[in-house]
Amino acid sequence: MRKKLLILSAFIISMTVFGQKDELKTAEKAVKSNDFVAALAAINQAEGLIANADQKTKAKFYYLKGKALYQNGSENSDILKVGEAFNQLIDYEKETNSQKYTNELSELLNKLITNVAEKASADYSKAIETKESADYLSAAKKFNQVYALSPRDTSFLDNAALVYYFGEDYETSKELYEKLLELNYTGITTIYVATNKEDGEEITFNDKKAMDLQVKLGIVENPREEAKDSRREFIFKNLAQNYSSLGDNTKALEVIARGRTEFPESYSLLIDEANIYYKLGDNAKFKEKLEEAITINPTDPTLYYNVGVMNMDQKNNAEAIKYFEKAIELKPDYGDAYNNIGAAIIEETKPIINEMNKSLSDFNKYDKLQEQQFEIYRKAIPYYEKAYELDGKSISIIQTLMGLYENLEMTEKLDAIRAVYDELKG
Repeated sequence: MRKKLLILSAFIISMTVFGQKDELKTAEKAVKSNDFVAALAAINQAEGLIANADQKTKAKFYYLKGKALYQNGSENSDILKVGEAFNQLIDYEKETNSQKYTNELSELLNKLITNVAEKASADYSKAIETKESADYLSAAKKFNQVYALSPRDTSFLDNAALVYYFGEDYETSKELYEKLLELNYTGITTIYVATNKEDGEEITFNDKKAMDLQVKLGIVENPREEAKDSRREFIFKNLAQNYSSLGDNTKALEVIARGRTEFPESYSLLIDEANIYYKLGDNAKFKEKLEEAITINPTDPTLYYNVGVMNMDQKNNAEAIKYFEKAIELKPDYGDAYNNIGAAIIEETKPIINEMNKSLSDFNKYDKLQEQQFEIYRKAIPYYEKAYELDGKSISIIQTLMGLYENLEMTEKLDAIRAVYDELKG
């Protein structure tokens, strides 16, 4: 009985081998006659039989699969599948130390890579001009195809992720950025640059050997190596922006936390974190992150201004004024900061006005309180006037000044600014 089973197993294996070879012969004939539909049908039939095939048969299968998918470079070919098939054959022959088909497919692959990369760059240049999402997405798709054709060129995956974001396909952009992190991609590379002697333009070379040859021939001068910085900080930043754009701010904060663990001094990631808290309505956290950002970048007036605004929201007006004054120190023409100092000063009148409303029958007390109110108005006026000087078309600033001039009976100034108001209102 055991002998019969062994004979039967051998018979099945023989039938499998014949099946493989028959399907591959059919595929080969179809490829030669450019009948790629028939070729792929035969390849699909052989696919399930190929696992236990010998080395020679496997290599031929991968070769024919690649050729059938390539379709002589037809526009209808699925470039992602072509790239996968070509690289599968090249990797297999490298692994088995055989080069029967590698040279042919490598040549086709390099031609395809160059062609798609050029189209991607052209589409991207067009997208920059048109700003149309469809043009960005066309470029992004092609950058992703280049990566599929040449997985070693990870920078094209980085390009695709970024351009998908520009095209507002946040889901695909997110997936590609996650893949870059999984691959531990850094983007750190060395580029070779020299100056063209004829026109003074900078030329970038793929390797030092090519640059040195041009120097030796006297075509270029001033050869140098330049290191590109790591892209990982920007990958965390862009990935978080994708999640935020998709409405998942919790995940965006998780990504930023990962990024800040790797780049603890990243001002850019910190500002993005602050903005997400602001989007979530968590003003306390927003203020906290801005204050932290000031320690990293103490010369940014916008940070001081925003912390001032948060202090105003929390009724810390004296503290708010300090931050607005610091913003003005760094940026003397910061009109909004002048305006907000005026507003913070006027906030001081609220308890006085409340007390005045309770003292309507006590004329002496009311008059004293009103004088305190007017004194505060006088203190606020110079800040509003400076804000008006910097932005003479702001209706809100003009209306505030009109109210202050009227209360303080500053008739001449009131008439002048009312004329401006009437002119702006048409």
